[in-house]
Amino acid sequence: MSTRSADSDTALVDGLSAGALRWIRSRSPYLDSPSGHAELPAVPRAKALLQLALLLRCWERTGHADPGPDEVRATVERVWRSPRYPRRLGLDPRYAQPFQLMYAALAPAGITGSPYPAVLARLAADGFLTPRRKSPYLHLETRYYADLAGVAHQLHSYRELYEASVLARHDGDGPVADLDVCEVTHTVFYLSDFGFRDPGLAGEELKRARRLVHRLTDLCVGRGEWDLTGKLVLAQLCLGADPLRTPSGAAGLRLLAGAQSPGGAIPGRSAGRRAAAAEDTVEFFREAYQATLVAALTAVMVSYARTGAGTDGAVGADGRHLTVRGAR
Repeated sequence: MSTRSADSDTALVDGLSAGALRWIRSRSPYLDSPSGHAELPAVPRAKALLQLALLLRCWERTGHADPGPDEVRATVERVWRSPRYPRRLGLDPRYAQPFQLMYAALAPAGITGSPYPAVLARLAADGFLTPRRKSPYLHLETRYYADLAGVAHQLHSYRELYEASVLARHDGDGPVADLDVCEVTHTVFYLSDFGFRDPGLAGEELKRARRLVHRLTDLCVGRGEWDLTGKLVLAQLCLGADPLRTPSGAAGLRLLAGAQSPGGAIPGRSAGRRAAAAEDTVEFFREAYQATLVAALTAVMVSYARTGAGTDGAVGADGRHLTVRGAR
């Protein structure tokens, strides 16, 4: 890769990262406002706060300091200390237990006075931390967040859960149009801890998984699916590839950078669902938040892998190895 091309790639990722993080930092108080943004529904707000806490966890682990995550951390810490938030997590019975487990797992380091230990005790007592009629995907998600929370459980191993997943069952060459992209990408995220550990795949398994993710990326780029493209680019990274050196990954990052607004937002989940409202409105926030957060997380991790841990054997800010990078 030429120096000019490498510089251009770095600028593209840095611009995407800086803009998306700036927008998230300035808008994060929307999710924790006692007044003024009451029109944000309680259950989507609760989910959005969990996503914000996940971004904060990855952001801080990379040591990405410019801009720093101070506003985001302040929002997350206020929420995790609030006795109201656990009640919001239980408003929809379909998501109550997974949300409650994520809440416990994503508690900011050093926080005190949070009710989340009681939440974990209740989940264990209710049998949620056992295999009990879970789909392979939900089982894997539960295992990941239970481990992150440091709670004892009876869940299956990552290897067993991978073997039951759509990622393992697909041969990499068959039809992909009807696959659930979120299930594929989140399986990769949980196996790899969002890029902070090796996903445990090698040889033909790894080649098959990469082939599948590359094909899905091409599909979603062609459809202008901003949110899904961001997830797939991050999944490429988690599988050990440098997305800027794969045709589909580079196209995905260019798609996101081209969609980004002057304020830093990705203005909707897809080109076909672009937000129509003005950027300073709550309506725009609701349309743009998901895709912008995904773009921020993806760009932060790609930037980190290329600069902070871009060579074999490099380690992250917490001393743990990232998955091996490089053009494959």
